[in-house]
Amino acid sequence: MSVKAFDGVFEMPVEGRTVKPRQTGVTMLIDKGLGLTATEDLLEMANDCIDIIKMTFGTTAFMDLNVTQEKVEIITGYDTITMPGGTFMEVALWQGAYPQYLKRCKELGFNGIEISDGTIEFDVETRKDCIKRAVDMGFVVLTEVGKKDPSEIVAMDLMHKEIASDLECGAFKVIVEAREAGKGVGIYDKDGKIKSDEIDEIIKGVDDITKLEWEAPIKNQQQELILRFGCNVSLGNIPPEDILALEALRCGLRGDTLKKAWLANKEWKK
Repeated sequence: MSVKAFDGVFEMPVEGRTVKPRQTGVTMLIDKGLGLTATEDLLEMANDCIDIIKMTFGTTAFMDLNVTQEKVEIITGYDTITMPGGTFMEVALWQGAYPQYLKRCKELGFNGIEISDGTIEFDVETRKDCIKRAVDMGFVVLTEVGKKDPSEIVAMDLMHKEIASDLECGAFKVIVEAREAGKGVGIYDKDGKIKSDEIDEIIKGVDDITKLEWEAPIKNQQQELILRFGCNVSLGNIPPEDILALEALRCGLRGDTLKKAWLANKEWKK
């Protein structure tokens, strides 16, 4: 971890923030098409705050092969996980090309794989096989539960079984679907507000909630999840421009979380 501009001047209002390589408090950035220079600039500025960069949807299908390899090399050179989006994986599986997909991801230098069935359905045994194949090839695997279509509701007991099974098969984290918009899907209502009862139901059936990663592209969602679960809650689909702002929120350097820290300890230790 690099020396920061204000190290030694003051302590973080919220203590206990984990550092890379993290097991908890993971931040996943959503990348819709950053160029090589933008990627390098972002990591130079905020690498310590970024754990995973997801080249979302099927965007990598439109990227030049050499550019893709160079971009992946830049990201992994900063000890950061990078992976294509789960939608891309779903298409590969649907077309019977999943083994070739994994092979190409390995050739391109990706060190992570996202496995989801947010759009295209497949059975439990196929899901297990997809996870195990990726794990066996050395990828860090993140899976996703939930559907992208708001009209498709996954039964809570099925979601609990999927989470437990994914983790047993070797998944690093299980992502709770909310799409890139964070509205009208999963734990969010149509305005992007958190449905607390939905979260209650999800965590009720999960043995280790630190294994969950909540997609939270909007600031109020990030704030509420941090206030509920603490600074080391894992969050995904964070826009590149919000990375440092999110870390400030985690560490009590924004008013929303600073107030809670100050009320808990008005007389700071000298």
